[in-house]
Amino acid sequence: QVQLVESGGGLVQAGGSLRLSCAASGVTFSIDGMAWYRQAPGKQRELVAVATSGGTTNYARSVKGRFTISRDNAKNTVYLQMNSLKPEDTAVYYCNANGRRLVDLSEYDSWGQGTQVTVSS
Repeated sequence: QVQLVESGGGLVQAGGSLRLSCAASGVTFSIDGMAWYRQAPGKQRELVAVATSGGTTNYARSVKGRFTISRDNAKNTVYLQMNSLKPEDTAVYYCNANGRRLVDLSEYDSWGQGTQVTVSS
């Protein structure tokens, strides 16, 4: 099993910044895509940003220019730097990773437990 542990959420004023981290651990595995999703109360979970193993990144239109996703492949960790935060960014942020277990090449798709981000106006 591949476990994801997130950290870095919290309460911040509008215009402020936060940095989320997500570390993957478990049996020997490879990681293809790593992504951040978020879910606000009463809304569906939405993709915020994704980073492939090849270095390609993509962002939701609502966060482009404000958020930056990055990966440290040596540490199996993905980060989300969030700047110029707005109240509408308030949500639980979830880390996602997919790839293959090297022992049998089976695919996995794992989620973190979520971390709360609250932006006050």
